[in-house]
Amino acid sequence: MTCAACSTRLEKVLNRQAGMQANVNLAAERARVRLSGVGPEAVIAAVAKAGFSATLVDAGTREREKQEKERVYRQEVRRFWIAVVLTLPLVGQMIFMFGEGGHENELPRWLQLLLATPVQFWIGWRFYDGAAKALRGGGANMDVLVALGTSMAWGFSAVVTVFGLHDQHVYFEAGAAVITLVLLGKLLEARAKARTSEAIESLIRLRPKTARVERDGQWLELPVDALMPGDIFLVRPGESVPVDGQVIDGDSSVDEAMLTGESMPVGKGAGDRVFAATANGQGALRCRATGVGEQTLLAGIIRLVGEAQGSKAPVQRLADRISGIFVPVVCLIALATFVAWWWIAGEFAEALVNAVAVLVIACPCALGLATPTAIMVGTGQGARAGILVRNAEALERAQKIGVLALDKTGTLTCGQPQVTDVVPMACKREEALRLAAALEHQSEHPLARAVVAAHGDGELPPVTDFRALAGHGVSGEVDSRVLRLGSPAWFGLDDDAAIAELQSAGKTVVVLAEMNGETPASVLALIAIADALRPTSRQAVAQLRAQGIRVVMLTGDNVATAAAIAAQAGIDEFRAGILPGDKAAAINALKSADALVAMVGDGVNDAPALAAADVSFAIGAGSDTAIEAADLTLIRNDLRGVADAIALSRATLGKIRQNLFFAFVYNVSGLPLAAMGLLNPVIAGAAMAMSSVSVVTNSLLLKRWRPHGLKR
Repeated sequence: MTCAACSTRLEKVLNRQAGMQANVNLAAERARVRLSGVGPEAVIAAVAKAGFSATLVDAGTREREKQEKERVYRQEVRRFWIAVVLTLPLVGQMIFMFGEGGHENELPRWLQLLLATPVQFWIGWRFYDGAAKALRGGGANMDVLVALGTSMAWGFSAVVTVFGLHDQHVYFEAGAAVITLVLLGKLLEARAKARTSEAIESLIRLRPKTARVERDGQWLELPVDALMPGDIFLVRPGESVPVDGQVIDGDSSVDEAMLTGESMPVGKGAGDRVFAATANGQGALRCRATGVGEQTLLAGIIRLVGEAQGSKAPVQRLADRISGIFVPVVCLIALATFVAWWWIAGEFAEALVNAVAVLVIACPCALGLATPTAIMVGTGQGARAGILVRNAEALERAQKIGVLALDKTGTLTCGQPQVTDVVPMACKREEALRLAAALEHQSEHPLARAVVAAHGDGELPPVTDFRALAGHGVSGEVDSRVLRLGSPAWFGLDDDAAIAELQSAGKTVVVLAEMNGETPASVLALIAIADALRPTSRQAVAQLRAQGIRVVMLTGDNVATAAAIAAQAGIDEFRAGILPGDKAAAINALKSADALVAMVGDGVNDAPALAAADVSFAIGAGSDTAIEAADLTLIRNDLRGVADAIALSRATLGKIRQNLFFAFVYNVSGLPLAAMGLLNPVIAGAAMAMSSVSVVTNSLLLKRWRPHGLKR
C-alpha cells in the first residue's frame, strides 16, 4: 500500500465480502480480519482481486518481512541515486538558463529526452504499477496522481522534442525531479516508519533462544521452544529467564525492567514467580515452568502491543472518509485547472504545468499515516513503561476520563492484609486464632489468608456444616460449637466502642462468635486486620487529581475503616460497605453525560465493575488473565501507572491531532496555490514528499515521553 487511499479501499473491499470484518492499517502494513464461515484463503483472494498481495501472519512472518524490506530498501536506494545522477543535469540547467544567454544554455532537447526517459519509466515504474493495480481494483491512489502528473509533463515535452516545436518550452526536469523527490520521500518515510515499531522489535529480541533443562537427572541445553509446562530449568547468575515459572529453590534478585519499566531488581525465593526474558542477578534459581511459548507473559505483551498497533482510533474516521474520495476529487480539480488556465491565459503549456502541480501536490499519504504512526509509537512507549493498551479506541477514551473509581484492596493497598490485633472476649488469644483459622483455612479471600497466617502451622480442628455468605463472612461447626466469623454488621455490632476504635485506625474488624441459632450466644474475640497503603498511592492520587480527575474509592469496609484509608491516601470521596456484586452498580451510578468513568481493579474479581466502566484498568499483570481483563493493563503494582497511562493517552492524542492538522492544512493550502499557478511542479513534488515524512517524524517525537511514576 502506498497511501491512505490504498488502505481505505482495501478495507472497503474486505468488508464487502461475506463473513469478513476487516481493519487495515497503513503504517503497520497489516489487515486484521475477523472471519465467519470463510477461511484465510478467501481473504488472500479478495486482496489479490483488489490489486494487492497478502500472506497469513505466522511466527516467522516478522523476520521474513524485515529481510524483504531491507532488500527492497537497498534496491530503492540504488535507484534513487541513479535518478539523482540523471536528474541533476536537467535541474542544473535551470540555474544557467537564468543567466546570460537564457535558452542558449539549455541542454540539447534530445539529451534531455534521453536523461528523463529512464527516470520516468524505469525508476518511476513503481508508480505506473501501483496505479494500474489500483485502477484495476476499482480505485485510485497516490500512484495515480504521480503517474498521471509526470506522464503529462514527459509526454508534452517528448512531443515538442520529436516534432521540433522550438517555440514551446519542455518540462523534462519537472517530471524527473518529481519522481526523484517522491522516491526520496518514500525512503525517508520507510526509515521513519521502521522506527515506529522499535518497541515491539526490542521485546521480541529479548526472548532467550536456549534453556538449561533437567531431563532424567541430567542438565541439558535445549531450545526454549522444546520446554513443556512442568519442566525443571536452571537460571544461572547473569542469565535471562527462558520461560515463565515458579522458583523451587534458590535466592536471587531479578531485573524486571523490561516488563514493568521499574529499574529496581526484585528479590526472588522459593514460591515466587519469574517471567520470561527478565534478567537474573547474583544467585542461581531452580524453577518449574508454568508458561511456555505463546503462554508466557512476554508473549502476551507482544501479542497485545501488536494488536493495539494494528487497531484504528475513532479519530481516524474523518481521515478515512476523505481518503476514500480524495484522488478522484483531485483529478477533477486538476482537469478544471487545466481548462481554466487554457481558456483564461490561452497558453496550453502553462495550463498543463499548473494541472501537473495540482496532481503532484495532492498526496493523501500524510492523512493515512497521521493516526497509525502515533498509535504505534504511543503503544510502544507504553509497553516499555509497563502500560499495555488493548486497542487504539481504549487509548483515545483514556484521555477523556473524568471520574476514576479505585478498588481498595490490592490497588490502593498492598493486597497483603495482616492480623494486627486480637482482642479476646470469652476465650484466649491462641484459641480464638485456632477457631478462626479452622473456619477460614479453605478460603482464598485475602482476609482469610491473613487469619490463617496469624495462626501459624499448628494443627486445625475439622469443620462441618461450613457455609459462606458473600460480603458477610463464614460459619460452621467446630469442636461441636456453632461458630460464625464475619463483619460486625452481621452480628448487629456496628456501634460497639471497641470495634469503632480499631476501625478508626484504618483496620478491618471481624467478629468471632458462638451462635445460638441466628443470635450470638457469646462474642469470643475481635480480630483486627490491616492492609497497608502502598507507599506510592498517596502520590498517585495527587497526580490524578492534578490531572483534573475526580477520584472515588470503592470498598466493602465499613465507613470508619474506609474513611481512615481514604484520608491516608488523600481521597475525599469514597463508597463503603459495597459488596463485590454491587461494584458494577456503583460504577453506573457514577456515570454522567459529561464525564467518562474509569475503574481500576485486579482484573479478575472486579470483572463486572471493569466491564461496566467506560475505561478499565487492571493493575498488576501476573498472568494472561489480567492482560485480557481490561482496556489497559498496568504490569507494575503501582497506582501511579494509571496517571501515566492517562498522560500517555493525552500525549498520543495530541500528536494525532497535530498530524491531522498538518495533513489537512498541507492539502487545503497546497491545492489552491497549485491551481492558481503559484507552485512549480518541482516545488510541489518536494512538498508532497516531505509531508509524509513530517507526519511520521512528528509521531516519533512521542519517544521523548516519559512516565512520571518510574525511577530514572
